[in-house]
Amino acid sequence: MQIKDFQKLIRDRYHETDARRGVPGTFLWLTEELGELASELADRERGQGDPEALALEFADVLAWLATIANVCEVDLEDAVHRKYVMDGGPPGTK
Repeated sequence: MQIKDFQKLIRDRYHETDARRGVPGTFLWLTEELGELASELADRERGQGDPEALALEFADVLAWLATIANVCEVDLEDAVHRKYVMDGGPPGTK
């Protein structure tokens, strides 16, 4: 699946609700998912991690990132291409 396809899937399923929630509420959901990912990463570092739970938290973070990009009308695939392919990545990464 391409980034564009995933972003469209999220838009098709959730955009009406996401648009009503707006950027502030959607950003709060994203930060909550980042917190859940942080917990799974901490468990992994302590040797108590569940690889499947960790993978699903990564998926949730990606979904909420796509959600907020949709609300802000940002094409993630295009942005990634411009930032990391055309421009060669952030300074100091070469």
